[in-house]
Amino acid sequence: MPTYQNKNNQNQRKNNVQHKKPDNRRPVAPVKKEVKPAGERIFVYKPDMNVAQVAEGLMISNAVMIKKLMQLGLMASINQVIDRDTIEVIALDEGFKVINEVITDLARYDEMEIKDSDADMKKRPPIVTVMGHVDHGKTTLLDAIRKSRVVEGEAGGITQHIGAYQVIRNGDAITFIDTPGHAAFTEMRARGAKVTDIVVLVVAADDGVMPQTIEALDHAKAAKVPIIVAINKMDKPSANPDRVMTELSEQGLIPEAWGGKTPFVQVSALRKQGIDELLDVIQLISEIDEFKANPNRLAKGTVIEASLDKGRGPVATLIIETGTLKIGDYIVIGNTYGKVRTMQDDLKKRYNEAIPSQPIEVTGLNEVPQAGDIFMAFKDERITKDIALERQSRNKEGESKAVKKTSLDTMFGEIESTEKELNIIIKGDVQGSIEALKGLLEKIDVDGFHVNVVRSSVGAITESDVTLANASKAILIGFNVRPTASVKQQADTQGVEIRLYNIIYRVQEDIEAALKGMLAPTFEEIVTGQAEVREVFKVSKIGAIAGCYITDGVIRRDALVRILRNGVVAYEGKLASLKRFKDDVKEVKYGYECGLSIENYNDIKVGDIIEASQMKEVEVD
Repeated sequence: MPTYQNKNNQNQRKNNVQHKKPDNRRPVAPVKKEVKPAGERIFVYKPDMNVAQVAEGLMISNAVMIKKLMQLGLMASINQVIDRDTIEVIALDEGFKVINEVITDLARYDEMEIKDSDADMKKRPPIVTVMGHVDHGKTTLLDAIRKSRVVEGEAGGITQHIGAYQVIRNGDAITFIDTPGHAAFTEMRARGAKVTDIVVLVVAADDGVMPQTIEALDHAKAAKVPIIVAINKMDKPSANPDRVMTELSEQGLIPEAWGGKTPFVQVSALRKQGIDELLDVIQLISEIDEFKANPNRLAKGTVIEASLDKGRGPVATLIIETGTLKIGDYIVIGNTYGKVRTMQDDLKKRYNEAIPSQPIEVTGLNEVPQAGDIFMAFKDERITKDIALERQSRNKEGESKAVKKTSLDTMFGEIESTEKELNIIIKGDVQGSIEALKGLLEKIDVDGFHVNVVRSSVGAITESDVTLANASKAILIGFNVRPTASVKQQADTQGVEIRLYNIIYRVQEDIEAALKGMLAPTFEEIVTGQAEVREVFKVSKIGAIAGCYITDGVIRRDALVRILRNGVVAYEGKLASLKRFKDDVKEVKYGYECGLSIENYNDIKVGDIIEASQMKEVEVD
């Protein structure tokens, strides 16, 4: 009986379930209020993080991240890099504490933070960067401070390289970095701003604020350093300092005379007026800010300039930021390493050690480093070599791309509509100019066409460069370097175009004109021949006479000439005389010997190559 009742009860429950009215409503998830614990979660900050990486670290979606940026007034894509201050604001809102990544990998030495105790910190000289628009007198101002001449040697009157110099005033040293002023040198100015303590912004009193002035000012603001405005060319009748002060106040630089915080100093670099007042302001700021570094450690700093010297090999100009660099130290610079063999300043004075803020030129590297790279000194050769090789393997990239071969003059006639790249190989005399030129060309974009820099390196144009240009269908651009006759012949045979320049902005003009289909120079330089110097004779009242053998073409008496030393241009000028034995001649052809002298140049050496050229007028289409 109990069993029967249990069975009836089970059937009854089963029927109740079967006849229950189905519930078609969607289940509603319980509302859970999100609680963000402040400061309990950690976000590890790494340099150059983009929006997507920050969103992942904060455990939010890309859409939410972009929305938060928009609320802060920033429009950014997921691949755009954002600054640390912005990241901290968003991280705090999400309940995260931001800390720096702790780097233990020595191959990332340039990202490591060096923390020294206050007791180890000693006073160091200020590092001053001179910035401003082209031809506003930056180099002349620095020349007035150094009491030496550097302006005359600059092509087109423009500083082509970065130079670092140190001057002593009232017993205290001041380090100056002279950055080029033309718009083409944006990258070089940016590197100057990164290592500087004070920026001197030079503005011509008769010209006012120009686009490159604002550009230089932006770099200085980004570096978050004190800015001193030097109003130059006050000796000119058209000088108007009030105009300069008004225009700069609109850019956020309020003069002290108007109640602001920016010192304005009126100077005339040409007449050396106002220089003492400018130096007084620099030293005053230095005393207030108390620039310090620890000299009792291995050195770390930045490469200001680098080049390849025929006799000394790779040469790098360094600024010591902390520590002391000594002869015999092993250093890593980017992917390059070496042992410090010699150290000298811009006046060729030798040193056994270099202290913080000191600019120094070093030799002993295995390759030419990149200007702007960070260097660090070590005591162990094996460690430096391992670090450099590891960095090389991480940064290794392919150089060649298969695109249609073209030249500037025929570009629009030959290039296909589907091809949007012009491949270029850059060879130059120093790394700084190469980097500036590379950065300039890569920004060019005309009707969707852009420049792809296949390779950029220091040194003469070689046969391997021509081979790479042929394989990658690229144009070879030489900046202050020249090809030998055999290299030029190889380029002609393989159909590789070589274009040679000594002023950077002319490269930009040619490339842009070609991309617009407007390249039509009025004059074109035609190389007529080359001669090798076999002997050098010193003659009183005349100077150096070179005994030469014509290795290619013809040398004419009215020719323009270049002295090539290891493929790098050492001098440009005109022939003063051309002789066969004792007779003056109009020209000397291939296979013959001659004697020649060059106007205002006596430093001719055996082994130099003398390249002769003439300017030929080209019809404008």
